[in-house]
Amino acid sequence: MELETVIGLEIHVELNTSSKMFCGCSADFFGAEPNTLTCPVCLGLPGALPVANEKALEHTATIGLALGCSVSPITKFDRKNYFYPDMPKDYQISQYDMPVCKNGYLDVEMTAQELSSQSQEPYVRRVGINRVHLEEDTGKLIHIGQSGRIAAAEYSLLDFNRAGVPLVEIVTEPDIRSADEAKAFVQNLKNVIEHLGVSDCDMEKGSFRCDANISLRPVGSEELGTKSEVKNMNSFRAIQRALIYEIERQTKILLDGGRVIQETRHFDAVGNTTSSLRSKEEAHDYRYFPEPDLVPKVFTEEEVRALKAALPELPTDKKKRFISDYSLSPSDAAFLTSSKATGDYFEECMRLKGDAKKVANWMMGELSMHLNAAGLKIEESALTPRHLLSLLKLIDAGSISGKMAKEIFAESFETGKLAEVIVEEKNLTQLSDSSEIEKIVMMALSENSKAVEEYHQGKDRAIGFLVGQAMRLSQGRANPALLNEILKEKLSEKA
Repeated sequence: MELETVIGLEIHVELNTSSKMFCGCSADFFGAEPNTLTCPVCLGLPGALPVANEKALEHTATIGLALGCSVSPITKFDRKNYFYPDMPKDYQISQYDMPVCKNGYLDVEMTAQELSSQSQEPYVRRVGINRVHLEEDTGKLIHIGQSGRIAAAEYSLLDFNRAGVPLVEIVTEPDIRSADEAKAFVQNLKNVIEHLGVSDCDMEKGSFRCDANISLRPVGSEELGTKSEVKNMNSFRAIQRALIYEIERQTKILLDGGRVIQETRHFDAVGNTTSSLRSKEEAHDYRYFPEPDLVPKVFTEEEVRALKAALPELPTDKKKRFISDYSLSPSDAAFLTSSKATGDYFEECMRLKGDAKKVANWMMGELSMHLNAAGLKIEESALTPRHLLSLLKLIDAGSISGKMAKEIFAESFETGKLAEVIVEEKNLTQLSDSSEIEKIVMMALSENSKAVEEYHQGKDRAIGFLVGQAMRLSQGRANPALLNEILKEKLSEKA
């Protein structure tokens, strides 16, 4: 039996509002002393009344509009009843039947780089967005013990600073067919939201995290199989690896004649496995009912038009502009618009009068390599657009060779020094004086008479050795083209 994978995602995004969703407490909780950003409302004390954060509602509608959704004229909040050990009022204010936005989509371009299988042809997958709704985040549980998990914890600590921070949930249709597609979708969605400026989307801090529902069904079947849900993955790699494991696990069960159990599972990033957490709840288990302390929000047509008009340039449009304005290839433009910070870096280079293709090549090559090796984001790099342009100007002027440029780039990346400062400090200027290079060539020929003799006997590879010796004598500073020209000339004279 040939099986097809069906994946739907739920992505949670913390909004960057100054205050929490239903009270005036600061939403800037990261790094704050535990339990210092709380009040009777976000602690759920008796008699405390919530007031909806209008900016959070606007941000949620903005996300929906960027994803092609319609904004509901009337949206309301509901109580989701569940035992939340990290939610002081023991229910969550969320949205059930009247979310802020519905019915959108995000196209995912599966390029050769996105696909694990090199034999597969690139394609575009349209992933439907079922809904975009707004809720409040929970607090944070810290399990004290070797594993960091509740099962083996000696005790647990509670920090309610995060409780009540506005949290958008984006729910896709089950349109995703592989772990590669899921990873690419999440990367694209994060990129879109970064461009909107409504969240820092910092996955390490947990402000952008993903749950995945996975099931398998016979190829050709329209009926969905029994799904498992993997919770709280906060890196692209974790999402991909967790889904690969789940697809393999469910495939084995079904091919062996077994039955997949509907449950919620935890992903262990160390062991690359998932394990059962609890049975999967259905909507009726949460016993939703309208939040009695909050009035419904009405979005007027004028408000929606204003939010739509205020949408910034999104990654897809930016990619088209980069191809059109800078004559870049689609793959170059795709790389340069893969994150807002990468696009901003490139555009700053263009503002400083850089050559688009050269800048793109250095960003995709040396800069990416050094960022990956150092585990840094582009916006954290000490090598700014000004540093890169400083290096490229020296190359264009013929002051440094390509080999020197890579060495100077590495030092500039490490120290934050401008290329011209490094060149001056280390006297690395490329030697392009013909008379100076001639002296060096003559010295190399004098010291390597055997190689000269072999060259004249027809052994062409000897010239490579002589070039290397001359370059060594110049301490790597000689202009390679000029050195080659003079060397051949002098060898010809000696023939």
